[in-house]
Amino acid sequence: MILSGQYKQHYRKNFVLAYPVMLSQLGQVLVGVADSLMVGRLGAEPLAAASLANVIFHVIMVFGLGVSLAVTPLVAAADGEQDSGKIQSIFSNGLLVNILLGILLVLSVVICTPVLYQLDQPTEVVRLAIPYLQIITVALVPYMIFQSFRQFAEGMGNTRQAMYVTLTGNGLNIILNYLLIYGKLGLPELGLNGAGWATLIARTTMAILMGLYVYRAPKFRSFRSAFKMRGISKTVIRRILKVGVPAGLQFVFEVGAFGFAAIMMGWLGTLKLAAHQIAISLASISYMMATGMASAATIRVGNQLGRKNLVNLRIAGHTSFIMVALFMGFAAMIFLTFKHFLPTLYISDLQVIDIASQLLVVAAFFQISDGVQVVAMGALRGIEDVKIPTVIAITAYWVLGLPVGYFLAFPLGMGANGIWYGLLIGLSVAAILLAYRFSHLTKNMLE
Repeated sequence: MILSGQYKQHYRKNFVLAYPVMLSQLGQVLVGVADSLMVGRLGAEPLAAASLANVIFHVIMVFGLGVSLAVTPLVAAADGEQDSGKIQSIFSNGLLVNILLGILLVLSVVICTPVLYQLDQPTEVVRLAIPYLQIITVALVPYMIFQSFRQFAEGMGNTRQAMYVTLTGNGLNIILNYLLIYGKLGLPELGLNGAGWATLIARTTMAILMGLYVYRAPKFRSFRSAFKMRGISKTVIRRILKVGVPAGLQFVFEVGAFGFAAIMMGWLGTLKLAAHQIAISLASISYMMATGMASAATIRVGNQLGRKNLVNLRIAGHTSFIMVALFMGFAAMIFLTFKHFLPTLYISDLQVIDIASQLLVVAAFFQISDGVQVVAMGALRGIEDVKIPTVIAITAYWVLGLPVGYFLAFPLGMGANGIWYGLLIGLSVAAILLAYRFSHLTKNMLE
């Protein structure tokens, strides 16, 4: 059945939507990998500092990402209904929400910065992390503006332009990393902070380029007035937040779990924390590409919901699960095969390499779970089901995954591996429950 003609057309449509987003996400995560590679050459302490700063930054950032993603299913559903007035209203209100949220997120990181001193981390690591965190925090505002334009365009089925803009910004980021971290071409040698400045400049450029595209593209010409943010509606804002805030919390609970895992790694020492950063950096490559499939699932499901075609809605979701499971299975094989080689790309410290290679084995085992859970969240977001998935995320990661990881790592003495076994359990539970929920809800919708 999964290879029938009816399913094949959905695989094709999912892929056409997904691959530009996957490449965008791959480019985005490669910037993080480039950061880690270049910073790793400075030593274990700067690498550990980047990991620590990113604990706070990414938890805050992914909440903004989740809220911005609400624009996509709402626009996709309105596009399925062929209601241009509703599309414009969602776009203008979404732009306002994301700009204000970006400012609030910056303030949140500023407030949270002193918490770094309370996390029982190595003193030198904290000293290096704070100025880097302050620089990359400013990038949240242009990032949210970029997301506004991107999610609108993707909701309309245009995923390629965001890919082009993202890859351009990523290339700029990597070049600036090299120039500013090491002080090339007469520029100052800023070390870890240079990576922060590169991120800020690149994300500002991406926001400008994506905004220019949406404003000038003939396809979106009729929506130009949305840039003036007129017709602000409390009803539309509430609807965006109703979908976006739980979606943002879902990301926070998952990324926050990995962030708290990094904090626990810090309790084990600088070497363990540096190894964790390497393994997370590599695992994030496959995860971020899986989020591309999740975006495609949101668009396809949301659009079919607007058209009231529930049969295709259900098939679109299920084919997305199959595609991401195959992709993440391939990623698992890569991790297992090259577990000793991949860490050497980051650092030459043999102890860090050995620890990171062990963590990559655990990462290989949670690849399929990680992919299925993020795509299931995307598919559920397409039918605006976000509250129960948020409860599932809390339970899987914070009630089950992290406590089990702590127990294995410290009372049972399994160390770094124990923390990651807890993450494996949390991701697996989340994948099973979220995939079941989508299948159960769509079956009831059909009946």
